[in-house]
Amino acid sequence: MTTYALAHLHNVTMGPQIVAYLEGIDATMAPFGGKFVIHGDGNKRVLEGSFAGDVIMLSFPTRKDAEGWYASEAYRAILPLRTLNSVGDVLLIDGVDDDHKATDILKKV
Repeated sequence: MTTYALAHLHNVTMGPQIVAYLEGIDATMAPFGGKFVIHGDGNKRVLEGSFAGDVIMLSFPTRKDAEGWYASEAYRAILPLRTLNSVGDVLLIDGVDDDHKATDILKKV
């Protein structure tokens, strides 16, 4: 099942360290099958509430791949370039099967 790494970042200080992070992240994801699904501000339209910042979503083939990427030596080497220059939340979350229905979540309650 696909696992997503989701980040909501704000107060990003665009400078040499963020540029270095962006230049290095693709190579850290490749061994784990990671790819970008959403990256940055994009063409977002807020329909309800308020939302500031950028959304970044990566996809990985499995939870093991996503966790392996985040814990990898290569990613850990560049991670401070982002964390020292932005504020935000980052999480891993599993996707759902193609036949998922909204009521499936009731089975877990």
